[in-house]
Amino acid sequence: MKLYLMRLAAFTDPDAPVPGYLIQTDDGVNILVDTGLPKMLAGAYRTVPGSEVRMDEEDLAVSQLGRIGVAPEDVHYLVCTHFDGDHAGNNADFPAAEHVVQRAHLEAARGGLERLQHTRREWDAPGLRYRVVDGDTELVPGVELIESSGHVPGHQAVLVRLPETGPVLLAIDAIPVAALLDPDTRRITEHDMDEAGVRASTRKLVDLAAREDAMIVHGHDATQWRSLLKLPDHYS
Repeated sequence: MKLYLMRLAAFTDPDAPVPGYLIQTDDGVNILVDTGLPKMLAGAYRTVPGSEVRMDEEDLAVSQLGRIGVAPEDVHYLVCTHFDGDHAGNNADFPAAEHVVQRAHLEAARGGLERLQHTRREWDAPGLRYRVVDGDTELVPGVELIESSGHVPGHQAVLVRLPETGPVLLAIDAIPVAALLDPDTRRITEHDMDEAGVRASTRKLVDLAAREDAMIVHGHDATQWRSLLKLPDHYS
């Protein structure tokens, strides 16, 4: 089992990563987690509403995967943590994959939740195959999806059990930076939809990491990102 961390873009204030992840299992299954910002933004210092973003063609998920010889058709599963613009901007690039999403999130998206409509052409592209899950779910041995609503309905984090590194918890946007680890005192960001859900999910993930002695990888932590291994290096 291997875990690759990919910088698919970076916000410039602060220099926070827009990450994606690739998990490769021992039996050759490729699991992609999130696809970053839409390719139309590729190009140095293009802007998105309210922020500046650094993103070039080489940062796109397809390009990053190509560096280690993984083509779009080699991806078996695309774990959709949620459909916000910096997480689902290129989902349609992986039509051969089974797209795995929490039922509550897909229902919210199809029901017209406004913030998720910006990427609709990606997550609602014709021919995409979905696996809908309800709550915490084992995707394959060693990879668990952890329901963590609050940021948005049906957000999911990912727990990866690596043989050498040990468990790694990809907290995504449930705990985007290390400064938000305290469920009682953490700041609720402008992007979080449900304060009670955010605090409950934060507590759930922090408790899970403590039980499993897991390393938490935060979704947009500029300081942590500098200390982590990035593709082509990997955790195993």
